[in-house]
Amino acid sequence: MQQDILINWSPQETRVAVVETGALQEIHVERTLERGLVGNVYIGKVARVLPGMQSAFIDIGLERAAFLHVADLMSSVAARHVDSDQSNPAPILPIEKQVFEGQSLMVQVIKDPIGTKGARLSSQISIAGRLLVFLPQDQHIGVSQKIPLEQRESLRARLQKLATDSANQGDTGGFILRTNGEDASDAELTEDIRYLRKMWAQIKESALRMPPPSLLRQDLNLLQRVLRDLVNEETQTIRIDSSEQYASLHAFGSEFMPASVSKLQLYKGERPIFDLFNIDEEIAKALGRRVDLKSGGYLIVDQTEALTTVDVNTGGFVGARNFDDTIFKTNLEAAGAIARQLRLRNLGGIIIADFIDMVREDHREAVLEEFRKQLARDRVKTQVSGYSALGLVEMTRKRTRESLAHMLCEPCAICEGKGIVKTARTVCYDILREILREARQFNPREFRVVAAPAVIDIFLDEESQHLAGLSDFIGKPISLKSEGAMAQEQYDIVLL
Repeated sequence: MQQDILINWSPQETRVAVVETGALQEIHVERTLERGLVGNVYIGKVARVLPGMQSAFIDIGLERAAFLHVADLMSSVAARHVDSDQSNPAPILPIEKQVFEGQSLMVQVIKDPIGTKGARLSSQISIAGRLLVFLPQDQHIGVSQKIPLEQRESLRARLQKLATDSANQGDTGGFILRTNGEDASDAELTEDIRYLRKMWAQIKESALRMPPPSLLRQDLNLLQRVLRDLVNEETQTIRIDSSEQYASLHAFGSEFMPASVSKLQLYKGERPIFDLFNIDEEIAKALGRRVDLKSGGYLIVDQTEALTTVDVNTGGFVGARNFDDTIFKTNLEAAGAIARQLRLRNLGGIIIADFIDMVREDHREAVLEEFRKQLARDRVKTQVSGYSALGLVEMTRKRTRESLAHMLCEPCAICEGKGIVKTARTVCYDILREILREARQFNPREFRVVAAPAVIDIFLDEESQHLAGLSDFIGKPISLKSEGAMAQEQYDIVLL
């Protein structure tokens, strides 16, 4: 499948669009002032140990302390590797026996802070290169799962030999061969091994010199990660609209990813680069709840704290021969659209897809197979568990960075993220109850209600009788003042 990568660069923001066969599939945004932390290595200080959660909070210099679970401690990772072939693995040592408050600890960010949650950490350091991932504290030699099974053993043996041959005195550590290293020569792999070991030596030297909390190594920026992570055999072009960044990226690629450099192009067109495929329009659509399908059906995507739900509806599609076929065709189209929306919106965690109920078992299986096929194109790890007892498709998608909506938007100041506001009548009744409450506590000369115009209009019209009745009951006059700057739920009762 033909893939094009478009890069829109500005001093404050870098935006990368991945386009497949003319349709936007992924959007990556990195802002200079809000750069992601995944991959960064820190020397941190243990702030709190929580035995009840088997976790620790680590101060790495951020606004919120970062989170480290016992399973992400290097000793626990090593124990899992040792016991992987055993039927009865040894229990993991409790966290309170491994770390203590005030201890200095080298850690790496594996998940960015999301919402109110701090960053997720691991004490297993991994450094990604062009062809390999280096595990300096581990002796494991692995091969990417995306490489065919029959090739893995030979590649593993070859990598093991190269790692041993190129090791100097005191050099240890394991490697994982990345997918783009499948066809690499021994010289290229050796060069990558040398570069990664040099990087690790610099990190260790910084850790001895710098006090906690300190940043030891920052991961590559988005432009560099495009060449490292996004480019593959299907990529036709990488177009960038900044000559300065083109030169910088060309120099970086020539040194570390020479195969990608030939695909790099400087865009000189008069139109903005994102206008070539209406990228900005697609981003605007990706921030909405409704996604229209070509057939006339539509999806409703709702992102919550716990999970994301996707509801499939036939909408205006009635074109098939019978009802079953109509539902089947809508669901088939929806399967591809849902997979695309997950990539485009960068939705992670638990995802529930509510396809339209299908009577025929072959239809159910065909839709599920199509869904899995579409998800296989996703570079982020996904897992589909099939239909639940209620006919819902449950799945997970690995979450490392914030979703597109969380990155570009914030909760509404009026509804505070609820998506709904109280009706003007409900607010009127809240005001009446509040006046009665205050009349029992205080003895003012007059009550003045300051509220939104819609609320005041109801008081002057439909609720005027109830307001007059309350005034008579408490024996005090009640005056009204309309305030256009107030939201519908906002009001103030002034005691005069």
